[in-house]
Amino acid sequence: MYLTSYKFPSRRLTGLALLLLAAGAMAQPIYRNVDKNGKVTFSDRAPAASTEPAAPPQGASSPANTAGLPYELRQVAQRYPVTLYTSEDCAPCSAARTLLTTRGIPFDERTVKSNEEIEALQRLSSQSSLPLLTIGTQQLKGYGDTEWSQYLDAAGYPKSNSLPAGYRNAPARPLVAAQQAAPAPRAAAPAAQPAQTAPPPAAPSDPGAGNPAGIKF
Repeated sequence: MYLTSYKFPSRRLTGLALLLLAAGAMAQPIYRNVDKNGKVTFSDRAPAASTEPAAPPQGASSPANTAGLPYELRQVAQRYPVTLYTSEDCAPCSAARTLLTTRGIPFDERTVKSNEEIEALQRLSSQSSLPLLTIGTQQLKGYGDTEWSQYLDAAGYPKSNSLPAGYRNAPARPLVAAQQAAPAPRAAAPAAQPAQTAPPPAAPSDPGAGNPAGIKF
């Protein structure tokens, strides 16, 4: 199994480098563990015999599109939703997307591009490497086809594509939703100018007033 990931070297987007990480690991069975609070984790250790089953976690998010899925697949997708975090120019991200699509896994895809989204990714996974896959509350950092397949098997996803014909996952969305710019305030209407009072009409000249001789100029 080879783990590959794309790593942002810093918070700056310029000069992003592709980092390939290789690590050998033996394939091991993966077990699904559910604690009393409903938190789901996956590990290579079998759950203790005293582990009590728990109801699905409340408020768990679902993939963007579960309509029309077969009943069993819809139940798994709602209980253990899959989200893939990717970026542009990321070869491991493309391989991860191909694996999920070929196997018929309904999933959400969130893209990481801006500095704000890189910071959000670091808060989410304590790292800045991609791809990142979440299955329920489980995080898988770096792409490894064998490991990812084991965790998907443990979650209950079918091993072969059982999606109905014509099914499409929702388009990828930014990790941080873009905020709409506030509309510019309207310019204040100019104050109304006070109406100018027309001067009173001049009184007709009276040649006789103050002009006894009636002289006209």
